[in-house]
Amino acid sequence: MHYPRVDGDGEHGDYGIALLQLALEKAGGHYRAELSPTRMQQNRALLELQTGGGRIDVVGTMTSAERESKLLPVRIPMTRGLIGWRIGLLRADRAELLQGVRNLEDLRHYAAVQGHDWPDLQILRRSGLAVQPVTVYNTMFGLLSAGRVDWAPRSVNEIWREAARHPELIVDPYVVVRYPTADYFFVNRSNPALAEEIRRGLEVALVDGSFEKLFSYHYGPLIRQARLDKRVVITLPNPLLTPETPLNRKELWFTLDDLKRMP
Repeated sequence: MHYPRVDGDGEHGDYGIALLQLALEKAGGHYRAELSPTRMQQNRALLELQTGGGRIDVVGTMTSAERESKLLPVRIPMTRGLIGWRIGLLRADRAELLQGVRNLEDLRHYAAVQGHDWPDLQILRRSGLAVQPVTVYNTMFGLLSAGRVDWAPRSVNEIWREAARHPELIVDPYVVVRYPTADYFFVNRSNPALAEEIRRGLEVALVDGSFEKLFSYHYGPLIRQARLDKRVVITLPNPLLTPETPLNRKELWFTLDDLKRMP
């Protein structure tokens, strides 16, 4: 079965396929996952999955009520909610832009950019932030470089790779925006057996510690580099979450207390 090579995925894509393979192994090895032969944008991968054409069998992506209505989610957060910890990508010549930000009201003075079909767009807008939508991932960096927007909120597990690719951009050191969200593995609604296999494997990996070990291997250094405990934390609500989101399972979610256990 196939997991998509998504445009812009980088380390996250490597982690996604690694976590999927771990889950399937822990569940007994009845399925084998590999990356799709060609790259595709995330919205294309989701459409392929929904229509059930057979080219894509599993997609790992951020959840929303809409996505959960169209696809079958495995409700164990792939990156322990880390995708909801957002820091700013800025123009290098505006490195101090957010230095004076202390709260949401301060942040509303700056225009952000996000993908037009990303759940983040609505989350940020519903908190009163100005957000410019883009249809193509790479357009985000062009708008930022040209000064047509002020910042791009990017997750801790994405931003360092993106900054390295765009030397005219820099990572803001002052603020982190946090909202509760999860990236799940999604499958086609006609394939509940595969969803259950992934869920069982993830639960085993959570119990035996291999899930956290893989997470720390991929993201521990990036989390340390982000110095989240030294930043102003601005917490936003997420109106797109469904009631089934397992917020009460504390072991599934990254918190600042986890920094004490990270290598």
